[in-house]
This record gives sequence, C-alpha cells and structure tokens, in this order.
Amino acid sequence: MTITLRPATDDDLMAVGAMHQRSRIAAYSAFLSAEALASPTPEEMGRYWVERLVWEGADHRMTVAERDGRLVGFSYLGPDDEGDPATGLLNAIHLEPDERGRGTGRALMVDALAAMRDQGWSRAVLWVLRQNTHARAFYERGGWQPTGQERRDRIGPVEVPQLRYARDL
Repeated sequence: MTITLRPATDDDLMAVGAMHQRSRIAAYSAFLSAEALASPTPEEMGRYWVERLVWEGADHRMTVAERDGRLVGFSYLGPDDEGDPATGLLNAIHLEPDERGRGTGRALMVDALAAMRDQGWSRAVLWVLRQNTHARAFYERGGWQPTGQERRDRIGPVEVPQLRYARDL
C-alpha cells in the first residue's frame, strides 16, 4: 500500500478532474455551500484540466499519486503568477478525501519542491483559501509562511479570499 508518484499523462486528466472535484467538496464544504461547490461537475473539471494543459503544458508539471493502481492525488506547479523568474508557483495539491492524513499530500509536496529546485527556482509560492485552515496548517508544517498578500477569487457564485504563502527552496 505504498504511494507511487509519476508524471500525469493525457489519459489521467478526466480522472484528475473528477478527483479534484471530490477533493474540493471534502475540503471546502465546512465553509462553502453545496450550491457553490456543485459546479463545475467532475466532467467539466476534467475538461478544464485537458484544456489547461494544452496551454500550460510546456512550462507546467502535473504529478499524480497512485495507491494500489488507483489515482489518489495530484500536484500542479509552474512559473510564478507574478512573473518573478526566481520563483515557482505550487498551483495545487488535491487528494481523494480518504487519503487525508496518509502521507500522500506530504509526498506530493516534497516532490513538487524538488521539481521546483530542479527548475532553478530559489523560492516557492502558493495561494490557499483563507478559510481552509486544514490546508493552511498542512503548508505551515511544510515550512510555508504567509506573505501578507491576499486576493479574491470565485468558487461558483461565492467570492472567497485567498492568502499567499511562500518558502525558500
């Protein structure tokens, strides 16, 4: 029952989308309504990842985690969204809800940080929902610190605040 990490393939993306939607519902349902989390559907989320990788595949990296041949998580990283050439952005780590607390997220984070160092970046940043205290604690245990920057995004019809975190590589 060990975790295997590997680069995502095109064949993984619809399953990644469905798992991403399940992960969002599990992680955000404590502070967002079912209506806000109803969209996108798992299929729409899969198509989102297919299209996103068409545009970003050259300079972004998706890694999937498998346990016993089953997709249980993924990470996604790329260049800094604010244009700093020394910084990489950890866009996402998402897990199947039953994987929380099993070391899968940590394995994906360690792998993502190593990949960022391999890209030559000396700093890593990410955005996390302010209300997602579980994820914030996870990142803080991994050495990430809030930068004080905040932005607003939308999940369905709801505007949500996000906090920027950073750490040295």
